[in-house]
Amino acid sequence: MIRVLLADDEVLMRTGIAMILDAEPDIEVVAVVDDGSAAVTSVDGLKPDVVVMDVRMPVMDGVEATKRIIGSNPTGHSVPAVLVLTTYHVDEAVRSSLRAGASGFVLKDAAPAELVAAIHAVANGEAWLDPAVAKRLLADFKGRPESPLPNSEQIACLTHREREVLILLAHGLPNRAIADHLFISEATVKTHISRLLMKMGLHDRAGAVATAYRTGLVASDDPLPPRS
Repeated sequence: MIRVLLADDEVLMRTGIAMILDAEPDIEVVAVVDDGSAAVTSVDGLKPDVVVMDVRMPVMDGVEATKRIIGSNPTGHSVPAVLVLTTYHVDEAVRSSLRAGASGFVLKDAAPAELVAAIHAVANGEAWLDPAVAKRLLADFKGRPESPLPNSEQIACLTHREREVLILLAHGLPNRAIADHLFISEATVKTHISRLLMKMGLHDRAGAVATAYRTGLVASDDPLPPRS
């Protein structure tokens, strides 16, 4: 059972999301709060697996709340994954949440099935980036030439399979979907991701996605590669 804490200051939004999640057989909404401070306080006592966090809230916004949750270590329990909710594709709050340690982003107008899939992904230790968010993050990286992203020559050190995994990452697929697409196990996918990050000197999937687009390995209008 995935234990979820929901933080959103909009009554209709949080009520609707709670109803969607409560209908899932393997998700339990353990609390619904209306500001970031309450989310931080509730994490220690309720020990959720995932915090679904709105970015803009009174008292304490989602960025600061994410920093405090990820930076803490409640006694006897691991830090929960934070999945950020936003009405914007990418803005400074989204970038700040990523830097603070958020595991992924879901737009508030996303389909219910996408929200549920995102919660499953981050609960399993994966990252979840809405494709629109990934493309805008690429634009942000392109606007910052000083960012130490790998170049095309460094991409050449990857094996054929690692490139396949990187391309699917850039298309926004979580580990389970990549495994199904390539007919390999999730454990193998995780190994490939760890190795490609190490070879390129990167620390997270966001940097890998940006690298794939920036080096031309993937273009914004590329279709998903055929299963192999």
